[in-house]
Amino acid sequence: MDEVKVVVAHSERATLRAGDVFLKVDADQARTDVEVEAMSLAPVPTPEVLWREPPVLAIAAVPGTALGRLGEPSTASAAAWAAAGAVIRRLHEAPLPPWPGRRRRGPGELAAELDGECESLVTNGVLPADLVTRNRRVAAAALRPWTPVFTHGDLQVEHVFVDGDEVTGIIDWSEAGRGNALFDLATLTLGHEEHLDDVIAGYGTDVDLDVIRAWWSLRSLLGVRWLVEHGFDPFAPGCEVDVLRSRL
Repeated sequence: MDEVKVVVAHSERATLRAGDVFLKVDADQARTDVEVEAMSLAPVPTPEVLWREPPVLAIAAVPGTALGRLGEPSTASAAAWAAAGAVIRRLHEAPLPPWPGRRRRGPGELAAELDGECESLVTNGVLPADLVTRNRRVAAAALRPWTPVFTHGDLQVEHVFVDGDEVTGIIDWSEAGRGNALFDLATLTLGHEEHLDDVIAGYGTDVDLDVIRAWWSLRSLLGVRWLVEHGFDPFAPGCEVDVLRSRL
């Protein structure tokens, strides 16, 4: 081992990589409880849990590389993206987990949270009013009831690992629970619209693409302020603000 790499770090949690081991430190041990149980139940490739000594969770690295990264073109094949869609479908068809999921809100609660966030973004000059207004209209399509499924809950493209055309592992399960299938699909394809058709081809069922696009707007609007406050840059090329601009 030549170095310890900081994978992500902010006030809520941090992840370090030491050789082939990831060390996750979380201020909220309930998130770690969910992550460990979700990985044991999910019928998809997940990392091996090596040991746990609160507040640290040690998991093994998974082979391969991330399917992509937000803000960068993906070098993964169309077949790899389709394979990710197929694996996600397997997860969504699994029995519901015994816990409801963290921070799960119904359409009414979500709409109220979104309206408050939109007002804050405009009032504080974070984003132009026309950009926020247009994306709030687009996001409305996601504010409808859904049938809960077993979801990952934070299925960012960086969390899906592939080797060639095969999915080798999905990491970071702390937000897993009973959720919206289209939210998972939207999170995976956020900033990678060119691969949406590949993912849906692998997922293998009729999907309302307008609702997925609505979730892109909704997730981005809700995420901008949090990202700025936690040291991330949603204004970087290809990231959340560019996703919002692409709806204009």
